[in-house]
Amino acid sequence: METPGSGRITLGVVLRFVDVAVDALADAREEIDALNIYPVPDGDTGTNMYLTVSAARDAVREAADGDPDGDLAAALEALGRGALLGARGNSGVILSEMLGAVARRIARSGPEERNAHVMADALRRASDASYAAVGVPVEGTMLTVARAAAEAAAEAAKGAGTRARDVFSAAAAAAREALARTPEQLPVLMHAGVVDAGGRGISVILDAAETVLTGRHPISVTEPRVRHHIPVPAIPPTNVGDLDPSGPAYEVMYLLDAEDAAVEALRDALAGLGDSLVVVGGDGLWNVHVHVDDVGAAIEAGIAAGRPHRVRVTHFAEQLAELRHRAPARTGRRVVAVAAGPGLAGLFEEAGAVVVPGGPGRRPSTGQLLEAITASGAAEVIVLPNDQDTVRVAQIAARTAEADSDGAVRVAVIPTHAQVTGLAAIAVHEPGRVFDQDVLEMTSTARSARQGAVTVAAKQAMTMAGPCEPGDVLGVIAGDFVVVGSDLFTVATDVLDRLLAGGGELVTVVAGADDPEGSLATRCAGYVEQHHPVVDVVVYDGGQERYPLLVSVE
Repeated sequence: METPGSGRITLGVVLRFVDVAVDALADAREEIDALNIYPVPDGDTGTNMYLTVSAARDAVREAADGDPDGDLAAALEALGRGALLGARGNSGVILSEMLGAVARRIARSGPEERNAHVMADALRRASDASYAAVGVPVEGTMLTVARAAAEAAAEAAKGAGTRARDVFSAAAAAAREALARTPEQLPVLMHAGVVDAGGRGISVILDAAETVLTGRHPISVTEPRVRHHIPVPAIPPTNVGDLDPSGPAYEVMYLLDAEDAAVEALRDALAGLGDSLVVVGGDGLWNVHVHVDDVGAAIEAGIAAGRPHRVRVTHFAEQLAELRHRAPARTGRRVVAVAAGPGLAGLFEEAGAVVVPGGPGRRPSTGQLLEAITASGAAEVIVLPNDQDTVRVAQIAARTAEADSDGAVRVAVIPTHAQVTGLAAIAVHEPGRVFDQDVLEMTSTARSARQGAVTVAAKQAMTMAGPCEPGDVLGVIAGDFVVVGSDLFTVATDVLDRLLAGGGELVTVVAGADDPEGSLATRCAGYVEQHHPVVDVVVYDGGQERYPLLVSVE
């Protein structure tokens, strides 16, 4: 992927792509789930694909650590590994292999290579890898759509002046055309009047790439496709590849630590146990997916090859019954809060929140937030991400939770960009209020709280307040660096004075892990009491890393 006008592949564009792709899959998730009738009509292809891409996105953003000019190779490696670890379902595992192949090819590209050739080759490798990963490839599926896109990309790349944007435009158009033809290749799709769900997901992702590189929003395929409720029309009693209406009863997935040489024997063993076999990965880590009747034998095959972990078993009959008869069994309201330190976690827990660990360098994934929302057991959930980069992840988890519950749960994300604004919001939380009113009051309080922080520069950089060197003390207000100094207390009081310049009634000071005795926080509280005597001040031990001090003014 290239920056418009520069012709260079950049981390910034990769970050933009994963954001747009995740949002696009989130919007299309319900539609893709409804299209899902192959190989099992379990209505989760859209969910699996977007959770896989969102896991890759989380990994890339963590590797980039907010720096769009950071290490591209490291971020691409994180993308592939994040997709592999976060892959869900048959479609997600195949997609993870495609994303990994693309990431590896971009990472290996040299400065002498044209971006158009690199991206066309990356799409070809993604298609080849997906076919190689599947035990019995079937045409009319996401494999077919990806191959059509790769072939069109290769043809487009032959032009002397072709750029990566042209390659992806051609690939996205070819994917839409191939998707429309999938019912002609797979009778079960024709019978149901739908296109392939996995192929639709591939088309959505390629459309996202085209949007990022060109600014255009492609017109999606609309025919033949219908929106319908699960369960879908009955599957005809004919076998197509792995498809068999009386096929295996269980989906088994696990991650596997194993030598590459052991995987071929594993594939042979699993192929004899069931169908829909997909094994992807490399360098000692594999993601295994298979449909079987004998769950124990599938896991034992993994043990023979290496060390299976994160084993997930789904009984199709139970899954389909759940899809047909989902009933709300949730009650009450809970808050899910991301906490950046043990002290902060304790504060949120005391206020009744379900806490998810977070903070710089260990921001929570979509799956972790989704699990917390689901495990809360509440019919109404309010999420406090408490970090700017976690807001989007929380919104994806919220949409997933609402969709998966079929209306049994409502989730609202309050875009708190700092721990202290989350504390301000939960302080006015009132479960007895109407849900919308509670969200409104918490949002209003969070927005009105002015927040700042003190940190120490880790590298040389140019900030809004001027240049800084490693070890300099930085004062932060609303996410921007406004003070560069050499003394923690001096910078902290400067930040406090700036925050209080617009007035205020309450100052909250949160001591970090680098201020274990709270001496800096206590000195700052004394400063407020002396220089702003009409303002109340409270001090907490937050235990957050990287920030010796967090402050807010309400």
